[in-house]
Amino acid sequence: MIRVGLTGGIGAGKSTVAKTFIAQGAHHVDADAIAREVVEPGSPGLAALVDAFGPEILDADGALDRPALAARAFADEESTARLNAITHPLIGRRTQELIAAVPADAVLLHDVPLLVEGNMAPFYDAVIVVHTDADIRLDRLVNLRGMDREDARRRIDAQATDEQRRAVADIWLDNSGAPEELAEQALRVWNERLIPLRDNHTARTPAPLPTEPVEADPAWSVLGPRLVNRLWALLGDKAVRIAHVGPTADPGGPAVPVIDLEVTVADDAAAQAAAQLLHEAGFPSLSGETGRVHGAADPGRPARVYLRVDE
Repeated sequence: MIRVGLTGGIGAGKSTVAKTFIAQGAHHVDADAIAREVVEPGSPGLAALVDAFGPEILDADGALDRPALAARAFADEESTARLNAITHPLIGRRTQELIAAVPADAVLLHDVPLLVEGNMAPFYDAVIVVHTDADIRLDRLVNLRGMDREDARRRIDAQATDEQRRAVADIWLDNSGAPEELAEQALRVWNERLIPLRDNHTARTPAPLPTEPVEADPAWSVLGPRLVNRLWALLGDKAVRIAHVGPTADPGGPAVPVIDLEVTVADDAAAQAAAQLLHEAGFPSLSGETGRVHGAADPGRPARVYLRVDE
Protein backbone atom coordinates (compact mmCIF):
# COMPACT_ATOMS: atom_id res chain seq x y z
CA MET A 1 0.00 0.00 0.00
CA ILE A 2 0.95 3.63 -0.04
CA ARG A 3 0.49 5.63 3.14
CA VAL A 4 -0.80 9.17 2.70
CA GLY A 5 -0.75 11.53 5.67
CA LEU A 6 -3.45 14.22 5.64
CA THR A 7 -3.08 17.14 8.02
CA GLY A 8 -3.77 20.82 8.55
CA GLY A 9 -4.72 23.18 11.33
CA ILE A 10 -7.97 22.77 13.21
CA GLY A 11 -10.79 24.10 11.03
CA ALA A 12 -8.70 23.97 7.83
CA GLY A 13 -11.08 21.68 5.94
CA LYS A 14 -9.39 18.27 6.03
CA SER A 15 -12.76 16.49 6.06
CA THR A 16 -13.59 17.74 2.55
CA VAL A 17 -10.36 16.25 1.21
CA ALA A 18 -10.86 13.02 3.14
CA LYS A 19 -14.41 12.60 1.79
CA THR A 20 -13.17 13.15 -1.77
CA PHE A 21 -10.47 10.50 -1.43
CA ILE A 22 -12.76 8.03 0.33
CA ALA A 23 -15.28 8.37 -2.51
CA GLN A 24 -12.50 7.36 -4.89
CA GLY A 25 -11.65 4.25 -2.86
CA ALA A 26 -9.12 5.35 -0.24
CA HIS A 27 -9.04 3.39 3.02
CA HIS A 28 -9.48 5.93 5.79
CA VAL A 29 -7.84 5.83 9.21
CA ASP A 30 -9.13 8.81 11.18
CA ALA A 31 -6.89 9.93 14.03
CA ASP A 32 -9.68 12.05 15.55
CA ALA A 33 -12.02 9.05 15.68
CA ILE A 34 -9.27 6.94 17.20
CA ALA A 35 -8.51 9.70 19.71
CA ARG A 36 -12.15 9.58 20.84
CA GLU A 37 -12.18 5.79 20.97
CA VAL A 38 -9.15 5.46 23.26
CA VAL A 39 -10.70 7.73 25.92
CA GLU A 40 -14.20 6.26 25.95
CA PRO A 41 -15.83 5.72 29.38
CA GLY A 42 -14.20 2.84 31.21
CA SER A 43 -11.01 2.98 29.13
CA PRO A 44 -7.50 3.12 30.61
CA GLY A 45 -6.96 6.27 28.56
CA LEU A 46 -9.78 8.15 30.25
CA ALA A 47 -8.59 7.00 33.67
CA ALA A 48 -5.10 8.34 32.91
CA LEU A 49 -6.53 11.72 31.85
CA VAL A 50 -8.53 11.99 35.06
CA ASP A 51 -5.39 11.23 37.08
CA ALA A 52 -3.51 13.94 35.18
CA PHE A 53 -6.13 16.69 34.94
CA GLY A 54 -8.68 15.93 37.65
CA PRO A 55 -12.28 14.64 37.75
CA GLU A 56 -13.49 18.05 36.53
CA ILE A 57 -12.82 16.88 32.96
CA LEU A 58 -15.74 14.43 33.20
CA ASP A 59 -19.37 15.25 32.47
CA ALA A 60 -22.35 14.17 34.56
CA ASP A 61 -22.42 10.77 32.84
CA GLY A 62 -18.73 10.06 33.47
CA ALA A 63 -17.69 10.67 29.85
CA LEU A 64 -14.93 13.03 28.80
CA ASP A 65 -15.98 16.69 28.76
CA ARG A 66 -13.74 17.83 25.90
CA PRO A 67 -14.07 21.59 26.44
CA ALA A 68 -13.19 21.09 30.11
CA LEU A 69 -10.16 19.01 29.17
CA ALA A 70 -9.10 21.56 26.53
CA ALA A 71 -9.26 24.39 29.06
CA ARG A 72 -6.69 22.55 31.17
CA ALA A 73 -4.64 20.69 28.58
CA PHE A 74 -4.02 23.69 26.30
CA ALA A 75 -3.43 26.18 29.11
CA ASP A 76 0.36 25.91 28.72
CA GLU A 77 3.04 23.86 26.99
CA GLU A 78 3.63 21.59 29.99
CA SER A 79 -0.05 20.64 30.17
CA THR A 80 -0.20 20.00 26.42
CA ALA A 81 2.87 17.77 26.66
CA ARG A 82 1.21 15.85 29.51
CA LEU A 83 -1.90 15.29 27.37
CA ASN A 84 0.16 14.12 24.41
CA ALA A 85 2.21 11.73 26.55
CA ILE A 86 -1.00 9.98 27.59
CA THR A 87 -2.93 9.93 24.33
CA HIS A 88 -0.28 9.57 21.61
CA PRO A 89 0.89 6.02 22.56
CA LEU A 90 -2.73 4.83 22.82
CA ILE A 91 -3.61 6.35 19.46
CA GLY A 92 -0.47 4.87 17.91
CA ARG A 93 -1.24 1.32 19.02
CA ARG A 94 -4.84 1.47 17.81
CA THR A 95 -3.74 3.01 14.52
CA GLN A 96 -1.35 0.14 13.84
CA GLU A 97 -4.15 -2.36 14.48
CA LEU A 98 -6.34 -0.67 11.88
CA ILE A 99 -3.52 -0.34 9.33
CA ALA A 100 -2.79 -4.06 9.60
CA ALA A 101 -6.29 -4.77 8.26
CA VAL A 102 -5.90 -2.63 5.11
CA PRO A 103 -5.41 -4.45 1.73
CA ALA A 104 -1.85 -4.56 0.45
CA ASP A 105 -2.59 -2.58 -2.75
CA ALA A 106 -4.61 0.19 -1.09
CA VAL A 107 -4.23 3.92 -0.80
CA LEU A 108 -4.23 4.31 2.97
CA LEU A 109 -5.39 7.76 4.01
CA HIS A 110 -4.29 8.59 7.54
CA ASP A 111 -6.05 11.73 8.75
CA VAL A 112 -3.77 13.15 11.48
CA PRO A 113 -4.37 16.67 12.83
CA LEU A 114 -1.08 16.61 14.78
CA LEU A 115 1.06 14.91 12.14
CA VAL A 116 3.62 17.73 12.18
CA GLU A 117 3.65 18.09 15.95
CA GLY A 118 4.21 14.34 16.31
CA ASN A 119 7.14 14.33 13.84
CA MET A 120 5.36 11.68 11.78
CA ALA A 121 5.86 13.12 8.28
CA PRO A 122 8.88 10.94 7.32
CA PHE A 123 6.81 7.79 7.78
CA TYR A 124 4.43 8.56 4.89
CA ASP A 125 4.83 8.10 1.16
CA ALA A 126 3.16 11.50 0.72
CA VAL A 127 2.04 14.22 3.12
CA ILE A 128 -0.90 16.45 2.16
CA VAL A 129 -1.47 19.70 4.03
CA VAL A 130 -4.79 21.53 3.82
CA HIS A 131 -4.15 25.21 4.44
CA THR A 132 -6.45 27.99 5.52
CA ASP A 133 -5.35 31.23 7.16
CA ALA A 134 -5.63 31.17 10.94
CA ASP A 135 -8.16 34.04 11.08
CA ILE A 136 -10.49 32.20 8.72
CA ARG A 137 -10.15 29.01 10.75
CA LEU A 138 -10.91 30.93 13.93
CA ASP A 139 -14.14 32.30 12.44
CA ARG A 140 -15.16 28.82 11.26
CA LEU A 141 -14.58 27.30 14.69
CA VAL A 142 -16.56 30.03 16.43
CA ASN A 143 -19.39 30.54 13.94
CA LEU A 144 -19.81 27.05 12.50
CA ARG A 145 -18.77 24.79 15.37
CA GLY A 146 -19.89 27.04 18.22
CA MET A 147 -16.54 27.02 20.00
CA ASP A 148 -15.58 29.66 22.52
CA ARG A 149 -13.33 32.18 20.76
CA GLU A 150 -10.54 32.06 23.34
CA ASP A 151 -10.61 28.26 23.44
CA ALA A 152 -10.44 28.16 19.63
CA ARG A 153 -7.54 30.58 19.62
CA ARG A 154 -5.63 28.51 22.19
CA ARG A 155 -6.10 25.39 20.09
CA ILE A 156 -4.85 27.11 16.96
CA ASP A 157 -1.84 28.55 18.78
CA ALA A 158 -0.97 25.16 20.28
CA GLN A 159 -0.64 23.59 16.83
CA ALA A 160 2.16 23.76 14.27
CA THR A 161 2.84 26.94 12.34
CA ASP A 162 2.27 27.31 8.60
CA GLU A 163 6.07 27.29 8.12
CA GLN A 164 6.39 23.99 9.95
CA ARG A 165 3.65 22.45 7.84
CA ARG A 166 5.20 23.71 4.60
CA ALA A 167 8.47 22.03 5.52
CA VAL A 168 6.82 18.58 5.41
CA ALA A 169 4.13 19.11 2.76
CA ASP A 170 4.54 17.11 -0.44
CA ILE A 171 1.17 18.48 -1.53
CA TRP A 172 -0.27 21.83 -0.38
CA LEU A 173 -4.01 22.39 -0.84
CA ASP A 174 -5.38 25.91 -0.46
CA ASN A 175 -8.81 26.06 1.16
CA SER A 176 -9.38 29.80 1.01
CA GLY A 177 -12.31 29.33 -1.40
CA ALA A 178 -15.50 27.27 -1.49
CA PRO A 179 -15.57 23.60 -0.38
CA GLU A 180 -16.24 22.43 -3.94
CA GLU A 181 -13.04 24.16 -5.09
CA LEU A 182 -11.07 22.24 -2.48
CA ALA A 183 -12.78 19.00 -3.56
CA GLU A 184 -11.73 19.68 -7.17
CA GLN A 185 -8.12 20.20 -6.07
CA ALA A 186 -8.25 16.95 -4.10
CA LEU A 187 -9.65 15.00 -7.04
CA ARG A 188 -6.82 16.24 -9.28
CA VAL A 189 -4.29 15.16 -6.66
CA TRP A 190 -5.91 11.74 -6.48
CA ASN A 191 -5.84 11.18 -10.24
CA GLU A 192 -2.56 12.88 -11.11
CA ARG A 193 -0.41 12.08 -8.08
CA LEU A 194 -1.72 9.42 -5.73
CA ILE A 195 -2.91 6.83 -8.24
CA PRO A 196 0.32 6.98 -10.31
CA LEU A 197 2.30 6.78 -7.06
CA ARG A 198 0.32 3.74 -5.93
CA ASP A 199 0.66 2.02 -9.30
CA ASN A 200 4.41 2.68 -9.49
CA HIS A 201 4.84 1.57 -5.89
CA THR A 202 2.91 -1.66 -6.48
CA ALA A 203 4.78 -2.45 -9.72
CA ARG A 204 8.17 -1.45 -8.17
CA THR A 205 8.62 1.02 -11.02
CA PRO A 206 10.38 4.39 -10.66
CA ALA A 207 8.60 7.43 -12.03
CA PRO A 208 10.27 8.96 -15.10
CA LEU A 209 12.92 11.51 -14.19
CA PRO A 210 13.11 14.90 -15.91
CA THR A 211 16.13 15.50 -18.12
CA GLU A 212 15.93 19.18 -19.03
CA PRO A 213 17.51 21.85 -16.79
CA VAL A 214 15.32 24.53 -15.21
CA GLU A 215 16.09 27.66 -13.25
CA ALA A 216 17.20 27.07 -9.66
CA ASP A 217 14.24 26.54 -7.35
CA PRO A 218 14.36 27.51 -3.64
CA ALA A 219 12.06 24.55 -2.96
CA TRP A 220 14.98 22.17 -3.58
CA SER A 221 16.58 23.20 -0.30
CA VAL A 222 13.38 22.15 1.51
CA LEU A 223 12.68 19.01 -0.47
CA GLY A 224 16.21 17.64 -0.03
CA PRO A 225 16.11 17.51 3.80
CA ARG A 226 12.54 16.19 3.65
CA LEU A 227 13.66 13.23 1.57
CA VAL A 228 16.72 12.72 3.75
CA ASN A 229 14.39 12.39 6.74
CA ARG A 230 12.18 9.99 4.79
CA LEU A 231 15.18 7.77 4.02
CA TRP A 232 16.35 7.82 7.64
CA ALA A 233 12.86 6.72 8.73
CA LEU A 234 12.96 3.92 6.17
CA LEU A 235 16.54 2.69 6.61
CA GLY A 236 17.30 3.47 10.26
CA ASP A 237 20.57 1.97 11.45
CA LYS A 238 21.24 0.36 8.08
CA ALA A 239 22.60 3.73 6.95
CA VAL A 240 25.73 5.49 8.18
CA ARG A 241 25.09 8.79 6.42
CA ILE A 242 22.36 10.21 4.20
CA ALA A 243 22.85 13.47 2.33
CA HIS A 244 21.29 15.63 -0.36
CA VAL A 245 23.96 15.87 -3.07
CA GLY A 246 24.33 17.00 -6.66
CA PRO A 247 23.27 20.15 -8.51
CA THR A 248 20.02 20.70 -6.59
CA ALA A 249 21.83 20.59 -3.24
CA ASP A 250 23.85 23.70 -3.98
CA PRO A 251 22.53 25.19 -7.21
CA GLY A 252 24.71 27.81 -8.82
CA GLY A 253 22.40 28.14 -11.78
CA PRO A 254 19.98 26.04 -13.85
CA ALA A 255 19.86 22.32 -13.01
CA VAL A 256 17.84 19.24 -13.85
CA PRO A 257 15.13 19.20 -11.14
CA VAL A 258 16.01 15.85 -9.60
CA ILE A 259 16.80 15.55 -5.89
CA ASP A 260 19.88 13.34 -5.68
CA LEU A 261 20.50 11.59 -2.38
CA GLU A 262 23.51 9.59 -1.29
CA VAL A 263 23.07 6.82 1.26
CA THR A 264 26.29 5.54 2.79
CA VAL A 265 26.26 2.09 4.43
CA ALA A 266 28.90 0.16 6.33
CA ASP A 267 29.43 -2.83 4.04
CA ASP A 268 28.10 -4.85 1.12
CA ALA A 269 25.62 -6.75 3.28
CA ALA A 270 24.14 -3.50 4.55
CA ALA A 271 24.01 -2.19 0.98
CA GLN A 272 22.03 -5.24 -0.13
CA ALA A 273 19.60 -4.91 2.79
CA ALA A 274 19.16 -1.18 2.17
CA ALA A 275 18.59 -1.76 -1.54
CA GLN A 276 15.85 -4.28 -0.80
CA LEU A 277 14.13 -1.88 1.61
CA LEU A 278 14.30 0.99 -0.85
CA HIS A 279 13.01 -1.17 -3.69
CA GLU A 280 9.96 -2.23 -1.68
CA ALA A 281 9.16 1.11 -0.04
CA GLY A 282 8.73 3.63 -2.81
CA PHE A 283 12.26 3.93 -4.21
CA PRO A 284 12.51 1.08 -6.75
CA SER A 285 15.87 0.10 -8.15
CA LEU A 286 16.77 1.25 -11.64
CA SER A 287 18.59 -2.03 -12.25
CA GLY A 288 17.08 -4.91 -10.25
CA GLU A 289 16.17 -5.34 -6.60
CA THR A 290 19.72 -5.12 -5.24
CA GLY A 291 20.92 -2.36 -7.57
CA ARG A 292 22.78 0.61 -6.12
CA VAL A 293 20.78 3.35 -7.90
CA HIS A 294 17.09 3.91 -7.15
CA GLY A 295 14.39 6.27 -8.35
CA ALA A 296 11.33 7.56 -6.51
CA ALA A 297 7.94 6.04 -7.37
CA ASP A 298 6.31 9.43 -6.75
CA PRO A 299 5.83 11.28 -10.08
CA GLY A 300 5.50 14.60 -8.28
CA ARG A 301 8.77 14.33 -6.38
CA PRO A 302 11.61 13.40 -8.79
CA ALA A 303 14.41 11.85 -6.79
CA ARG A 304 17.32 9.46 -7.25
CA VAL A 305 19.08 7.54 -4.49
CA TYR A 306 22.69 6.35 -4.74
CA LEU A 307 23.91 3.62 -2.40
CA ARG A 308 27.62 3.55 -1.57
CA VAL A 309 29.71 1.52 0.87
CA ASP A 310 31.75 3.46 3.41
CA GLU A 311 35.47 3.32 2.75
